[in-house]
Amino acid sequence: MTNTKARVVIVGGGFGGLFTALELGHTHDVTIISDDDHFLFTPMLYEYLSGEVEQWHIAPRYKELLDAEVRIVTGVVGAIDLEAQTISVNGRDDSLKYDVLVLALGGVTNFAGVEGAAEHAIPFRKISHADELRARMVAALDHVPPDLPPQDTQRALTFAVVGAGASGVELSTKMADLLRDAFKRRALRGEPRVMVIEMGDKVVPGMGTDIREFVEDALRQSHVEVHTLTRVVRVTETALVFEHNNQQTEIEIAAVVWAGGVRMNPLIENLAVDKNKRGLILVNPSLQLVAHENVFALGDLAFYPDAAPTLAGTAQLALQQASLVAGNVKAFLAGEELHSKHFEELGEAVSLGTERAAVLAGGKAFGGPLARQARFALYTARLPTWHHRLRVGASWFFDGTTPRPLLPLGINR
Repeated sequence: MTNTKARVVIVGGGFGGLFTALELGHTHDVTIISDDDHFLFTPMLYEYLSGEVEQWHIAPRYKELLDAEVRIVTGVVGAIDLEAQTISVNGRDDSLKYDVLVLALGGVTNFAGVEGAAEHAIPFRKISHADELRARMVAALDHVPPDLPPQDTQRALTFAVVGAGASGVELSTKMADLLRDAFKRRALRGEPRVMVIEMGDKVVPGMGTDIREFVEDALRQSHVEVHTLTRVVRVTETALVFEHNNQQTEIEIAAVVWAGGVRMNPLIENLAVDKNKRGLILVNPSLQLVAHENVFALGDLAFYPDAAPTLAGTAQLALQQASLVAGNVKAFLAGEELHSKHFEELGEAVSLGTERAAVLAGGKAFGGPLARQARFALYTARLPTWHHRLRVGASWFFDGTTPRPLLPLGINR
């Protein structure tokens, strides 16, 4: 098989898919399939919600990042035929043929079968989700007159975040800081209520004690209510029912945001390949599928044991694996030896409201405004291409990263 004629198709345009394409695009016949026309730097979706960053900073279009020779197909994959080596995309009559396939699909929101959650809760995985949540926050604020009693104001401006992992913590502190700022600007009485609901017994269960202390302190400073050992029973358009100690409580709610975990993409669920008990695809140390040597899988959908446990399900793991996959695709097509690699935690950076963050680097944790600046610097270096890093870094340096307030609808924001 020669490099010049081999067709490499990458399914999924997240960290794993994009960074694999960036390494292969200038030397191979590469096609990338994504349901969006843009990449999303998901670790900073929270800053997009708060207006600290702009959409072009974290969601550049693929055509701005990839070589012109890379074919970009926007659509949802309907089926993968591993025997015929074809991929069908919904809405397209023709199937895409491949010689090498890279599976880099991320997971989908796991509503865990909770009644009404899929219909009424807002997931938080895309730009559109952040736009919807911000619009809901502004609309709820706009419906509260300044003379409303504090208890009625709080009831009308109660928001819940389901899940107290890193995503739920980052989201809840951003929301709380934005809403409290809006109360001051609008001269509302009382304060908003932001709750984070977690089935486990602690917040950020996958993180160490050092960084958790900064997280818990930030939750207190942002006035976020933490409800652990609590499960959501039902979500409606205007109410949330949750259970703690076998006692159910129903509250009026302005919005429920679901950050309670992910599940396997249905496309992978229906793919007849070897998987573990959790539904993750079993791969060799080279990230090749066990029974299909021309198919590679990485990121959320692959079980790769030679990685630090804290990396599971993170963008950081997909980013690191992309380099291994790209190198092994080249080796496979050239008939050369493939490689494996051990992946370690590169550090953690958690956004905690609009003024603080917590960073774990070199085994030491620190927090506060300085950590917030360190987080911006760290993520500037991890943006996809050098020219995009330069543009975004210059924007953050010269224009700043001040949050955009939740002003009334119709006022220029």
